[in-house]
Amino acid sequence: MIPFLDLQAQYHALRPEMLEAISGVLESTQFVLGDAVAAFERDFAAFCGTRHAVAVNSGSSALHLALLAAGVGPGDEVITTPTTFVATTAAILYAGARPVFVEINPVTHCLDPNRVEQAITPRTRVILPVHLHGLMAEMDPLLEIAGRHGLLVIEDAAQAHGARYRGRKAGELGAMGCFSFYPGKNLGAYGEGGAVVTHSDEYAVKLRMLRDWGLAGRHNHVLKGFNFRMDGIQGAVLGVKLPHLDGWNAARRSRAALYDALLAPGGVSIPRPPAHCEPVYHVYAVRLAARDRIQAALQARGVATNIHYPRPVHLQPAYADLGYGPGAFPHAEAAAREFLSLPIYPELTDDQVAEVCHHLLACLESSES
Repeated sequence: MIPFLDLQAQYHALRPEMLEAISGVLESTQFVLGDAVAAFERDFAAFCGTRHAVAVNSGSSALHLALLAAGVGPGDEVITTPTTFVATTAAILYAGARPVFVEINPVTHCLDPNRVEQAITPRTRVILPVHLHGLMAEMDPLLEIAGRHGLLVIEDAAQAHGARYRGRKAGELGAMGCFSFYPGKNLGAYGEGGAVVTHSDEYAVKLRMLRDWGLAGRHNHVLKGFNFRMDGIQGAVLGVKLPHLDGWNAARRSRAALYDALLAPGGVSIPRPPAHCEPVYHVYAVRLAARDRIQAALQARGVATNIHYPRPVHLQPAYADLGYGPGAFPHAEAAAREFLSLPIYPELTDDQVAEVCHHLLACLESSES
């Protein structure tokens, strides 16, 4: 069986250094925040090209706190995409605001800037693009639209650690950038974790207070905050992994290029990032009309796959009250029906990529005969 993801391979490669780092946290007894988290924050801010990184307990919390730090609240609207994990939408609702969905670009599958302006109302406060599958959204036109309308752009970069848009990294273009360190991410913790990066001293101060019960000094609660702190062990784990991230991302791009070369001649609809974007391929998703049947056939042949995401957020039962229905976003709905995520991770070998492609092409040929 070719697994969809192999976290054990990464762990065994880092095991001695990882155990030493975790042991250091245990010896220090700095189990919540502490030196390991602070060191990771400094290093991750430098990696992203921002002045600050504020570590929190999950990517969902990162989105939630970024919106609160931006002043988003009841009565406000936030423009985003239905092609994302539900956390993007949930964070907007947590802040008391209303999510306003806009259709995706059918090539990049990210928020379509050409459709954003018509969704802006006097209540709009933020544009929240999602850098899907490790490919950054078209940030220049989104920032230009936001600037003309006095809006903020907050990046959902949960799948885009190290991705670049016209040479600039995910998280450094908007007012804030939000990351998840869920274990399967390109940079993953050994549990939950997240961070908000920003150039703004003001936002950084507010984020640090909001993650820790609104504290500004001991026993001085100046904001209604939350218990969203990162624990020390996750800071240590991420600190060990971060120096390897560029190499891991390069390995993912190499595997993606091999997939491209082997699948394109077979007529498979493969990812086609714009030339000015450098994706990090958190996900390598192809589009298949008979997706579910092909996925079952691949599983029978010993190839594990995944689907990100089989139902867009506007069609999830929990968010039916937002008022959207089937047919509201045809491109998003078609992508949800057709996306199939193939195995991609740094430890995946070229032979394994070739084997996945062989089986996929064979399954497609069989389904057409």
